[in-house]
Amino acid sequence: MEKIKELAQIIKNAKNITIFTGAGMSTESGIPDFRGDNGIYSQEEDVENYISEYYFNRNPKDFWAKFKRIFSLKLMGNFEPNKGHLFLKELEDMGKNITVLTQNIDGLHHKAGNSNIIELHGTLQTATCPKCQTKYDLKFINEHDVPRCNKTNKKGEVCNFILKPDVVLFGGMVQKFDEALNKAYNSDLFIAMGTSLEVSPVNQIPVYLSYQALKIKKAMINKTPTKMDHLFDIVIYEGIGDTVTKINEYLKDQTNS
Repeated sequence: MEKIKELAQIIKNAKNITIFTGAGMSTESGIPDFRGDNGIYSQEEDVENYISEYYFNRNPKDFWAKFKRIFSLKLMGNFEPNKGHLFLKELEDMGKNITVLTQNIDGLHHKAGNSNIIELHGTLQTATCPKCQTKYDLKFINEHDVPRCNKTNKKGEVCNFILKPDVVLFGGMVQKFDEALNKAYNSDLFIAMGTSLEVSPVNQIPVYLSYQALKIKKAMINKTPTKMDHLFDIVIYEGIGDTVTKINEYLKDQTNS
């Protein structure tokens, strides 16, 4: 409890807060951890091949069949933000300058209402035509076994290119990494939430902060230990929902006192 109180006090005094979230952020919304016991890796074989740049380019029709099954796209629109997501929005409403750096592709930070989000691994919520760059939403994607661009040009010809999901596929480039790192450097507080910090290169962000930005306070909230816990000033091994509830109570007590 003392660590939670300490973190709450740091949050209270901080103006610019960068939040770095992983799969554990969304498990309380019912989305399994990608690498957890009930995650994709435990249920599918050869995942990294089937959701790769190589496989999309080689066999885009079969890619979409496997991609939709692996990520259960029909269900994606049904998930709702949990206490962790909503807490970040509450901090923003309190006047904190919140930047969310997320490895998650579920779109729940957007659904929760945060205004400054960098989706490092992209999103499942949209797909884009590789030819004309027209973007389509999840509803359109789910309505077609193999979603194709239906944009018509001036000659009346339909584009008909197979769409590509706006997710960073294996073999693809992480999005906006430099921007994310700069946001982290310019914060008073960096909080990692629900991440094992196993995926590179994004797991290097707290490493860079530790060696080049010593004045930035760093906190980790995760159910289990990680290999990088030593980089953080405060480490809390609890569920995100329970932790943010306690932090919120402390912040409200401070406001009312």
